[in-house]
Amino acid sequence: MTDFLPHHESIIRLSCFLAVLLLMMLWEWRDPRRSLGWPRAQRWPANLSIVAVDSIVVRLVFPLVAVEAAGLAEAHRWGLFHWLNAPFGFAFVASLLLLDLTIYTQHVLFHKIAWLWRLHRVHHTDLDFDVTTALRFHPLEIALSMAIKWIAVVALGAPPTAVILFEIILNATAMFNHGNVRLSASLDRKLRRLLVTPDMHRVHHSVRREETDSNFGFNLSWWDHLFKTYRDQPQDGHIAMVIGLKDFRDRRATSLVGLLLQPFQNGRL
Repeated sequence: MTDFLPHHESIIRLSCFLAVLLLMMLWEWRDPRRSLGWPRAQRWPANLSIVAVDSIVVRLVFPLVAVEAAGLAEAHRWGLFHWLNAPFGFAFVASLLLLDLTIYTQHVLFHKIAWLWRLHRVHHTDLDFDVTTALRFHPLEIALSMAIKWIAVVALGAPPTAVILFEIILNATAMFNHGNVRLSASLDRKLRRLLVTPDMHRVHHSVRREETDSNFGFNLSWWDHLFKTYRDQPQDGHIAMVIGLKDFRDRRATSLVGLLLQPFQNGRL
């Protein structure tokens, strides 16, 4: 398995991505949590097409993706776990946890540092909240995120199989917790002990800034509890809450060109 995953990384990741995306779209159609305020035909083209732009940018900027960086570190015995001669099982599990903590920390910084927020707010200017929101990131943010992930993978000496599994889990949980899907209150409470649920993450997309600056986790819910950034429910309730940002509620929030130009624009025109 350790040889199979790295050699088939692209097809495995793409297959998992498409399967989870389709599953979440079907779930949203069958049992939505909220009624969408904006037509999918107005939001989805930009949200889906920016994924293609992101993929092209990453391939142009980075000759090695994260798993290839992990393979390079393994070949040269770079990184903490190689220097410690850590057992594979320990390095595997620790890598999954520490990479998730890295993503949480990165997310907090993208909210707290002004120029990073200008990139990240593209994600938050979606006027509704569904699985396609999970795909809506500016290419410059994606490039920076890849650089951070690359550094973390090499610094840790993370096993390539752990990196592949982490990226599959991260993509899948991001689409899950951005889903406009209904979970029972009891199931939501149980899942929140480990994972970020849609109701938990929806709070993060509230138009209220104090709620936007909470619930930063994408995968594990532990970090928000540990670092006191957890918020249980939105003030206005999940049905009445307003999604997005106050200053981007025009075409810049719904068109591909608008998304690409957003970081270089101010608020309301």
